[in-house]
Amino acid sequence: MITVKNLSKSFLLSKQQRKEIGTNQNALVAVDDISFVCQSGRICSLLGPNGAGKTTTLRMIATILKPSKGSIEVAGHHVEGSEQIVRQKIGFLTGSTGLYKRLTPNEVVKYFADLYQVESTVFKERKDFLFTLLDMHNFANKRIGQLSTGMKQKVSIVRTMIHDPDVVVFDEPTSGLDVITAENIINLIRQCKEQGKTVIFSSHIMSEVDLLCDDLVIIHQGKLCYNDTLINFKSQMKSKSLTEEFIKIIKDQSELPKT
Repeated sequence: MITVKNLSKSFLLSKQQRKEIGTNQNALVAVDDISFVCQSGRICSLLGPNGAGKTTTLRMIATILKPSKGSIEVAGHHVEGSEQIVRQKIGFLTGSTGLYKRLTPNEVVKYFADLYQVESTVFKERKDFLFTLLDMHNFANKRIGQLSTGMKQKVSIVRTMIHDPDVVVFDEPTSGLDVITAENIINLIRQCKEQGKTVIFSSHIMSEVDLLCDDLVIIHQGKLCYNDTLINFKSQMKSKSLTEEFIKIIKDQSELPKT
């Protein structure tokens, strides 16, 4: 489970940064007092336009960034003060693969398995399962620098999942990928749910949200716009599609007076 309470994140701005974005404020508020819960065995989708604060929120959950205010609890542990324990419990797939070009998929995955102290027999079973699921055996020994974007994304996913985390965070996992690779990732997310894991993912693809999502959290300009189940979202819709309703919520939030 992930529990987010009154979470905020501000970034201090340099003089040059203030000039570039046209503000006199000394800090940029990326996330502004948001609260939500992601339950075990359910898939929570975090939605919002570019710059809404989605990635900042996910990075705070994954212990990469520290909150300015509020609290986060992951698998029963507070993120601040228990970072190492939380990192053992969590798998975080970022938008950037960040893979070392001279290594092979086998070498990358083995390196991360060793970091998480995965036993050798468990590692072999886990790696074979994930490589088969994502159809990776045919390029397992090629250097990362020779792989396509989709292949690199698959390596990143296995790196994220090799220690069998209880909580999985996907930041736009299918962005820029071909249909087959995207379908493999969707199947993996479904399997995570079936295994009782806590899953939170961000996406701009509403069809994926419709396929996978149990609970929906929408943020815009750092503020919470919606927090409920997808079923309730659909029952309250005044638009013809999820995309149209999402856009309507964002526009309504934009028109609210600034506080």
